Amino acid sequence: MLKIDGFSKSYGAGRYAVRDLTLHVAPGEIYGFLGHNGAGKSTTLRAVAGVLDFTEGEITVGGHSIRTQPVEAKRIMAFLPDNPDLYDFMTGIRYLNFIADVYGISSADRTARIARYADAFELTKDLGGAIGGYSHGMKQKLALISAFIRQPRLLILDEPFVGLDPAAAYTLKTMLRELCDEGGAVFFSTHVLEVAEKLCDKLAILRAGRLIEAGPTAEIVGRSNLEEVFLQLEREEAAQ
Repeated sequence: MLKIDGFSKSYGAGRYAVRDLTLHVAPGEIYGFLGHNGAGKSTTLRAVAGVLDFTEGEITVGGHSIRTQPVEAKRIMAFLPDNPDLYDFMTGIRYLNFIADVYGISSADRTARIARYADAFELTKDLGGAIGGYSHGMKQKLALISAFIRQPRLLILDEPFVGLDPAAAYTLKTMLRELCDEGGAVFFSTHVLEVAEKLCDKLAILRAGRLIEAGPTAEIVGRSNLEEVFLQLEREEAAQ
């Protein structure tokens, strides 16, 4: 579904945000992307989404190159950054209809999808209000709804659980698994190691722009827990 091969992003003078990253996300997988602030996670996700150009390597989504076939690649994915840009002057329902218009979703389909996801995230009663009056958590829910109504085959998320209450976080986990059970895939960054350990099929850990560990969650965690694994990898890398 997603193939990142030899991806590097340089800002000149030998300053690499990400260097020689290779990882593949298969259909049916929830793939977690871990690392400290500044490790290169957001840079990678933005490059995958076609928001940020890159220096070296190739990224394909469903077989479509994000550089040479960006429209085809973007048609089958949805990307939510860590701080989604919403239009505060719009109402929630107007924003969702705007997204549906952009992606050519029919009137009947959008009505059914909006109802399904807004009910699931308990936002239906607030859709008539201006987005500018929403809390951070409500804005996060609206952004997630806007992604799910597109029915993407690949969902790219940067810190999606930030700001969500426990009920909404549970709903999101359920929906991510449902998307993958239907043949889709999820690639997301998070600092919540407990969520990554319990939810993800595979994990990749980035440090200073370089991949230091990747593979099935069970193999990486072993008999320990992800927090201890993460800290141990950090210590080993720092000692080199």
